[in-house]
Amino acid sequence: MAKVQDEAGHGLYLYCAAETLGITRDEMIEQLHAEKMKYSSIFNYPTLNWADMGAVGWLVDGAAIMNQVQLQRTSYGPYSRAMIRICKEESFHQRQGYDIMMKMAFGTPEQKQMAQDALNRLWYPSLMMFGPSDKDSVHSAQSMAWKIKTMTNDDGRQRFVDQTVPQAEYLGLTIPDENLKWNEERGHYDYTDPDWSEFFAVINGDGPCNKDRLDARRKAWDDGAWVRDGLMEHARKKAARQQAAE
Repeated sequence: MAKVQDEAGHGLYLYCAAETLGITRDEMIEQLHAEKMKYSSIFNYPTLNWADMGAVGWLVDGAAIMNQVQLQRTSYGPYSRAMIRICKEESFHQRQGYDIMMKMAFGTPEQKQMAQDALNRLWYPSLMMFGPSDKDSVHSAQSMAWKIKTMTNDDGRQRFVDQTVPQAEYLGLTIPDENLKWNEERGHYDYTDPDWSEFFAVINGDGPCNKDRLDARRKAWDDGAWVRDGLMEHARKKAARQQAAE
């Protein structure tokens, strides 16, 4: 529950930053529900058991931090300040996730197998979080030129692989990539790229859980209408009382 609240807070930081550009929160939510707004591809993959909670914290939040640390130095102040707060909190999520994976990997054989299964399913979706290959990315060069970010998609992905492989080795888990090996000449790991056809299918609405996740989001919005209406009416009456008192 604490992590869910934390992630909801991250969303609020970013909504506030976006509002400084002249769009309202309601407009952004409307665009999300109408499938006109993009969001992270990772949210369209299922989580099947407790081991997934550890893998998500370790891999997904780890990839998010790798992306977001550079955004602390982005040229747009409201976004940069939001990212400073988010990164501090995401670092806790990543450590918590790795701790869960450690307990699973060093536990019973069944628990270790659950951890390995979660790693197998979430490894490539985590690599996709850095965005498409630089040669296929339509925004990476512009984002670098405008100093929105300081590292290309492929550079971020390489850094993530280089840092994560030794962590997996410590856990006694196997990265699901038969081509993964240390390249002495490059000073980096060689690895297999994600299936980019899958990535583009997911971000275009045809992923494993796209429909379910958006349907749940729309339902939550509709079911919560009475709460929003009540709060707005309370604010209206409070303002009217204050005006009458003046």
